[in-house]
Amino acid sequence: MFRAGRIHRKAMILAASTGLIVFRYPQYRFFWIAAAFSNIGMWALVYATLWLMHELTASPLLVGLVSTANLGPVLLFSMMGGAIADRKNRLMILRCTRGMFATSALLMGVLIGFDQVEAWHVFIISIANGVLLAFDSPARAAMLPALVPKEHLASAIVLYSLVFGGAAIIGPAFLAPMVGLWGLEAIFFLVGGAYFFTLLTLMAMESTNHMPIKRAETIVQGMVQGLMFLRDHRIILGVISLGVIAGIFGDSIAAVLPFYTDTVLLGEIGAYSKLLFALGIGGLVATTCIILFNSKIRPPLFFVGAGISYGMCILTLSRVEGLFEASVCVGLMGASQGIFKTMAVTLVQTASPDEFRGRVMSVEQLSWGATALGGLTMGGMTETWGFGSALSTGGIVLLISTCVLAAMFLRERVLMTKAGG
Repeated sequence: MFRAGRIHRKAMILAASTGLIVFRYPQYRFFWIAAAFSNIGMWALVYATLWLMHELTASPLLVGLVSTANLGPVLLFSMMGGAIADRKNRLMILRCTRGMFATSALLMGVLIGFDQVEAWHVFIISIANGVLLAFDSPARAAMLPALVPKEHLASAIVLYSLVFGGAAIIGPAFLAPMVGLWGLEAIFFLVGGAYFFTLLTLMAMESTNHMPIKRAETIVQGMVQGLMFLRDHRIILGVISLGVIAGIFGDSIAAVLPFYTDTVLLGEIGAYSKLLFALGIGGLVATTCIILFNSKIRPPLFFVGAGISYGMCILTLSRVEGLFEASVCVGLMGASQGIFKTMAVTLVQTASPDEFRGRVMSVEQLSWGATALGGLTMGGMTETWGFGSALSTGGIVLLISTCVLAAMFLRERVLMTKAGG
């Protein structure tokens, strides 16, 4: 009994020091499981769609346009989605969007299975998914503080980020084997099933915890108030702005990886899948380290450091021509990207009051939506200048932007020190 008690105490200490204690809360567990399956589906959907368009057109620009079609609506409607997330039940919003995500994935699978799919089908379904994402993402991000006590919010954010790292491995890992065994349509049927399971998990959650605060202002007035809040909080705005720049010149590299695999590495879908796997492994390892050393993490410092590392990895990849070297570089890029995004969400979430959280997080999601512009930008630059020049440009822009934000952080700290003195 005594030994069992010691083991239990050690387990509790480990859970508290690493942030795993948040799994004690049932609603967070349901949310985390739902996120795991939906993100596996999301990653498989994103890369399968990019490869499908590559097979249909063999054009880097059109592959980039698919990314624009998928994430462009996030740029247009995300702020509206955030305003609605602050007025409506956030869990009910997620239940609706996840059900429709499942339907769109199954529809794409049927079109491919019956050999009826055309490029315009891919664009239309990608736009529909983008509209859903504009309402899904702010509601999902704003739900977290209602699932755990405030003192465990940072740990909940980090563990939620682990979902993205793991899903980024599992989703792409299914790509090459399933395409080889059952065809590309199998990926979309798998994605539909993953989203359907997510819907069932969300149905098990208590919707009463996510009832909105009654507001007198209209949706448009709410959007304006959210923008005014960001205007008055320069550090939050700076973090989000750097995330948008990273979305355009960093995250959008995924849109040109099929072209890089074909023309530089001279590989097929197997090589493409290995690059995606390396990207996911890097993100997972980085997020796991954040969990293990959670109490020692300083978000502003790690955010800036990850931004610099991210830019350097992009610059290095622009000069790499071997699969092994490319996999190592992409893995390091995934690690940098994982830390960068986790710290960005942590900084924004912890600095935002609940009454503005949906709207603030909707703007933060623009860093993901910016990949739409990035897909078009990187695709166009790759087709015009070549892969190496396009990536070099992106890496340099990200490095300079990170240094500017670092100067903002330093200036803010100096001002706070003077005010305190």
